[in-house]
Amino acid sequence: MLIYGLKNCDTCRKANKALPQAQLIDVREEGVPEAVLTQAYERFGTALLNTRSTTWRGLDDEARAEEPLALIKAYPALMKRPLIAGGDALFLGWNNDIEGEVKAML
Repeated sequence: MLIYGLKNCDTCRKANKALPQAQLIDVREEGVPEAVLTQAYERFGTALLNTRSTTWRGLDDEARAEEPLALIKAYPALMKRPLIAGGDALFLGWNNDIEGEVKAML
């Protein structure tokens, strides 16, 4: 199981702590594989883009108008976190419901 996020993100750390068998991949350092990113976008659509982040607020209107996948590739911190990949399943975000679903899959 892989957790795509940021190593200094509190939510990603909570997910990593709850899933000790998972590997945390820092998207700023390693990025997200194209296939995983495409699959996540097909599943979650624009919810994959974190429009509440400081990175988003720092973008001008022209940059914000770009395609979400292009934005995430250019600014990995714009991806909503964590993105959890286990087998064929993908989960976006971290809360009690998602934690239960992920643990039930193990």
